[in-house]
Amino acid sequence: IYPHEPRCDWDGSMSTIARLAAKHQVSLVAIGNGTASRETDKLVQDVMKRYPEARLQKIVVSEAGASVYSASEFAAKEFPDLDVSIRGAVSIARRLQDPLAELVKIDPKSIGVGQYQHDVSQTKLARNLDAVVEDCVNAVGVDVNTASVPLLTRISGLTAGLAANIVSYRDANGAFRSRDELKKVPRLGDKTFEQAAGFLRVPNGDNPLDSSSVHPEAYPVVEKIIVDLNKSIKEILGDSRALKGLNPSKYTDERFGLPTVQDIFKELEKPGRDPRPEFKTATFADGVEKVSDLRPGMILEGVVTNVAAFGAFVDIGVHQDGLVHVSALSNTFVKDPHTVVKAGQIIKVKVLEVDLQRQRIALTMRMGDEPSEGKRHDSAQAGRGVPLNHQQARHNAPPPAGNAMASAFAKLKRE
Repeated sequence: IYPHEPRCDWDGSMSTIARLAAKHQVSLVAIGNGTASRETDKLVQDVMKRYPEARLQKIVVSEAGASVYSASEFAAKEFPDLDVSIRGAVSIARRLQDPLAELVKIDPKSIGVGQYQHDVSQTKLARNLDAVVEDCVNAVGVDVNTASVPLLTRISGLTAGLAANIVSYRDANGAFRSRDELKKVPRLGDKTFEQAAGFLRVPNGDNPLDSSSVHPEAYPVVEKIIVDLNKSIKEILGDSRALKGLNPSKYTDERFGLPTVQDIFKELEKPGRDPRPEFKTATFADGVEKVSDLRPGMILEGVVTNVAAFGAFVDIGVHQDGLVHVSALSNTFVKDPHTVVKAGQIIKVKVLEVDLQRQRIALTMRMGDEPSEGKRHDSAQAGRGVPLNHQQARHNAPPPAGNAMASAFAKLKRE
């Protein structure tokens, strides 16, 4: 479809989207947050209004690293017959379906981990990023019947070779029916099974416990609980009232201490619990699509994209992140911005200043702050505006004089 310049085939694009949505029973449209994102968001919104019978929903998804993935060797193996741009579109849709499973295919450094990532030891950075990703994957667990090789490789005890063997075995023999079946995978020995089994899930398998984080070694503990409650495992899973009537210390022995048994009880109460919070997204203001649409005093919703020592960068839907200086994060003194905001958090901000020529936006989370004099700059004005992109910002220097951020910083120093 060609809804934008130079063809501007808006109506034809709407018709095509509606037809494809009906043909493929589409219920949700994932829109990348890159070039023409807001315009495409408006396009799908118009489709939803004109074709209500389609019952479409839409959501804007971060496409950080999608281009890196689409041109990678792994993407070429996954989709050898698809164009690079189509691979990128698939990645954007998949990261909405299962973000963790898709993002592990991309080097963490390509997703955006801060402006100083090239100034530190690359070896230490890679090691720490890998550790964080591995912790995330093991905390959530993976579906062994759908997981890709890159995702399985992040599981404790599994190498890239073993991960490939699991996928090959699955392709040849069909879906795994139990965790024990993993022992049939070539080169997957008892020690590896012991390390990895608790993080591998088998949904809808022969044993309901195989879809939980309870390790197979701890199944005997659950069997004792089943006997005491005189219920089947399916009846026990999720029955917190029945489980709370039991004393966990009764099921401890030489192998399983009280903390382990308590973890088993928690998992039985909420089987397959996902530690990730409820997914939310910011609602960008209609009609605010470019920096030139901004006006000082506007109150907008945005998503924190990065946090640095001097403040937080916020995406407010204009293809240019704005900066909330550390002095404008709260009405109280903030030593470390990370204690107030975090990447991915949805916040409300007020526009303080807009520098069109430099494409800089000054924001505040303090709704009582008033825009400064000379607040909107349609031409270059020396020293006006604060450093508002990731490369130009420097946390070891206060903002230039002549703006709201500077006055706030001066006030902070006096206090």
